[in-house]
Amino acid sequence: MKENKLIEMRNKIEILGSVIQQMTQEMANLKDLSIGTMSLIKKFPDYEKAIEELTKELKENKENNDKLEQ
Repeated sequence: MKENKLIEMRNKIEILGSVIQQMTQEMANLKDLSIGTMSLIKKFPDYEKAIEELTKELKENKENNDKLEQ
């Protein structure tokens, strides 16, 4: 291969590496945000009641989906 082509490929690989690093950092930031949001939501007064309702709804939806598949 020509030297110019190799240099071009090297530059592209470096750019891809930096993009992956940015994505990894953003994923870590989103993880921290998700954990913080969940911790905050758990402190809401009706959290337990809402979880029970969501669990009930999910169970009903699953049962309905199972019936439709049969």
